[in-house]
Amino acid sequence: MRVSIRMDLDRALTISAAGMTAQSSRLRVVAENLANQDATGTAPGAEPYRRKTVTFERHLDRATQIETVRPGRVSTAPGEFPERYEPSHPAANERGYVRTPNVDSLIEVMDMREAQRSYSANLSVLETTRSMLQRAIDSLRA
Repeated sequence: MRVSIRMDLDRALTISAAGMTAQSSRLRVVAENLANQDATGTAPGAEPYRRKTVTFERHLDRATQIETVRPGRVSTAPGEFPERYEPSHPAANERGYVRTPNVDSLIEVMDMREAQRSYSANLSVLETTRSMLQRAIDSLRA
């Protein structure tokens, strides 16, 4: 029975760590989007920075039979680029409009907060599991 409990706790640690890794990847993409929200092209008609998104995928470790999440593909978001009237900009078209990135800072901040909450929840599970393992080890020593 003690081995079973330890294996369950090891599984919980593995699952929580995978969730934290996935959310870290998501936060990295959000940070890149926010850092580039004003990155326009350098010439007329040049494409500005395009918002990136990360997907998650299920992963089954066949050896341990643990199903976790892991970061999947990072792709670019489709959609049109908003235009801003700025005739003196080097990337302005003949009408004086500059194509700007399709990054909405409000959406990025919401994604960031969701990723942060998920990361924190996984960290809490990890800390609780570690505490339970420590108590189990302490009881075995007694």
